[in-house]
Amino acid sequence: MEIGAGALSFPRTTRQGSGRVHPVKASLLSVNVGMPRDVAWEGRTVHTGIWKRPVPGPRMARRLNLDGDGQGDLGGHGGENRAVYVYQQGSYDHWREFLGRDDLGPGSFGENLTVDGLPDDEVCIGDRFRIGGAEFEVTQPRVTCYRVGMRLDRPDMAQLLVGHHRPGFYLRVLTEGPVEAGDEIVRTAAGPHGITVAEADALLYLPHRDIDRMRQALDVPALSPGWQNSFRELVDAADAPPPAPAWPGFRPLRVVEVVPESSTVSSILLAAPDGAPLPPARGGQYLSLRVPGAGDPAPVRSYSLSSAPGADRYRLSIKQESHGLVSGYLHRALRPGALLDAAAPRGEFVLAAGTGPVLLISVGIGVTPVLAMLYQLAAEHSARPVWWIHGSRRPAEQPLAAEAHRLLEGLPDAREHVFYSAATPAELASARATAGRVTARSLAGLGLPAGALAYVCGPAAFMTGMREALRAVGVDDVRTELFGALGAVTPGLVGGRHRAPHAPEGPPGTGPSVTFARSGITAATGAGGGSLLELAEACDVPARWSCRTGVCHTCTTPLLSGQVAYAPEPLEPATAGEVLICCSRPTEDVVLDM
Repeated sequence: MEIGAGALSFPRTTRQGSGRVHPVKASLLSVNVGMPRDVAWEGRTVHTGIWKRPVPGPRMARRLNLDGDGQGDLGGHGGENRAVYVYQQGSYDHWREFLGRDDLGPGSFGENLTVDGLPDDEVCIGDRFRIGGAEFEVTQPRVTCYRVGMRLDRPDMAQLLVGHHRPGFYLRVLTEGPVEAGDEIVRTAAGPHGITVAEADALLYLPHRDIDRMRQALDVPALSPGWQNSFRELVDAADAPPPAPAWPGFRPLRVVEVVPESSTVSSILLAAPDGAPLPPARGGQYLSLRVPGAGDPAPVRSYSLSSAPGADRYRLSIKQESHGLVSGYLHRALRPGALLDAAAPRGEFVLAAGTGPVLLISVGIGVTPVLAMLYQLAAEHSARPVWWIHGSRRPAEQPLAAEAHRLLEGLPDAREHVFYSAATPAELASARATAGRVTARSLAGLGLPAGALAYVCGPAAFMTGMREALRAVGVDDVRTELFGALGAVTPGLVGGRHRAPHAPEGPPGTGPSVTFARSGITAATGAGGGSLLELAEACDVPARWSCRTGVCHTCTTPLLSGQVAYAPEPLEPATAGEVLICCSRPTEDVVLDM
């Protein structure tokens, strides 16, 4: 059925001070379903359920979806909190006029229920509705993603939905039952605080947000867990804004000393060339170095600071990797007096304030950020219970062991557990260490306190295993640090090649160069001037994105140096020292932490 301009009107709700709600009548115009399918898109394949079609007769609304319906990307759609998606006739009328389209019919926005009434600026999170034989509860606005733009052949549609305050909303199925076109829609309960769908959407995606209203949104039990987490992060950031980088771009630092720490690790001490104090770094942060002597173009690598927070010098403890271009140069050729370009200390893998137990868990060179945290605890004379758990092959390959042991001895409630996987019995006895590796089984035997805050650093597979092992013993708050490229977020994409990062195919570009620091790739932009995201994809650099139009901030990436221009302009700009790669283009050479 085509939704025409002759809309049926319905009486609007009145929310009384007593909290009682006068039921509102609206109507269900169309029930739309569709199973996920593979769709070709820009040379790739997307598995998506956004193509919905109207169906006659009743359909059962069940806990996870309507009969005959499915979602392709369960990370952003579907599940109990996003079982049914609703879009309104009034919004269809708006888009027909704004877009100049006469081809928009029920299901065009991927909705399950096309309704007359229930506008986004009146329906509230937590409202409940009876439709046919089922009862529903409003849980969240639509998640912005690129697929609605793909469906409508409007790449900027995700941004338009938010900017025009017409996202539509998801329902949780409280009581399963049949729904059918023509059913009356009756509001049976009102959500607390009266936070409309449009307001909730703006609170998350638009600037100048009202933090007090966001706190009220967190008090709405019906709000989906994903939106609760996002709001909580924004509230926390407003209460304690993260500091901006201590300086823009790169600045030279002088090598003061190079100190061997083990058979494979050396520490590099850095100071300001003029002897001025360096800005304090937080325990757990990292420094990105640009090392001209190690290659052309100069490669950029990031290393955790192993020095005490507030020290007058920065210390980096670097392992020489067997095929490491930069680590090999730093170990073989670096001498005191040399200058290295450094970006300001960065990173969110930092020790949180509190009084509860702290677990500092590492293997190999992963010890460096947790050692800096240990320094911080010692400087604070912390009474928190501290568990130091470290794994190495043998004592000769365990860097900074004496420092860690000395710091632990100075804390009133500290425990030290060291594991060697290839040590002799004499070495084990001398170091009071345990044979073996740091594993789920070894953790289970330590009696770790449930509810502790854990910091874990090491290879990616180790951190994944530790997260699972810690949760098995009741430690749910597990924070990790990874120096390789972060895992890609490419919702809905299927198949495709998995290649190591490389220079883009074809003739080299002539525009500004882009260095992907974590991936070790530098490439010049081409004449077409595509986005940073598109260049990353051409280089097979793992990228994280969802909307591709500057709405969701999934693609937020630290900008170590350089300047960019936005096209289109994002709805909310990135914070200082960061960039939205999905809609930005370099105006000069840039270095990205990806």
